[in-house]
Amino acid sequence: MIDLRSIHKSYVTGSNSLHVLKGIDLFVDKGELVSIMGASGSGKSTLLNVLGILDNYEKGEYYLDGQLVKEMSEAKAAILRNRMLGFVFQSFNLISFKNALENVALPLYYQGVSRKKRNKMALEFLDRMGLKEWADHLPSELSGGQKQRVAIARALITKPRVILADEPTGALDSVTSQEVMDIFQEINAAGITVIIVTHEREIAQRTDKIIRLKDGNIEEIIFNQHLQKAAI
Repeated sequence: MIDLRSIHKSYVTGSNSLHVLKGIDLFVDKGELVSIMGASGSGKSTLLNVLGILDNYEKGEYYLDGQLVKEMSEAKAAILRNRMLGFVFQSFNLISFKNALENVALPLYYQGVSRKKRNKMALEFLDRMGLKEWADHLPSELSGGQKQRVAIARALITKPRVILADEPTGALDSVTSQEVMDIFQEINAAGITVIIVTHEREIAQRTDKIIRLKDGNIEEIIFNQHLQKAAI
């Protein structure tokens, strides 16, 4: 599903160059639930941006579902993102002047789906998140947990094969964080690959595999044997 081979990524500002990813080798199989951990500056968000085709890389090879992702035009990258990937962010990234239904339906607007069909689908996905009664509410009228569930519904509505989540519980209290993680596990159980960047050990321990980054390298990969045994 996801195959990174010796990925290097640097950022250049003026005469300075910062080498962020230093030869990342990583394979994530279809249907895995993976967490990425590491100190600030270890390269977690940069790695997620490369995986999400939001940023290019200088060296190496990145294969997404067997397709080499390399220096794509923005149009081609957008098509691949829309077909394969869904995104969830710590800050929710909801549009403040659109209600929950409109926020969830937005990706389908960009795919040219009719208003009637996309609104119907958005309501179905809000219902799956337990938020059908909140469809007409603006983000400012929702709790943090509700906002994140709206964001997850928006990520799912295009039926992606991979969900990329950047600190999705970072702005939530511990109880709500576990509830959101329950949703990610349900999504994963349906066959969708889920990759979560997190600082929280409690969240990482609920994933199949923990990838620890340090200074732009993979320091270790920890397999959660308990979860693997429980899934058999």
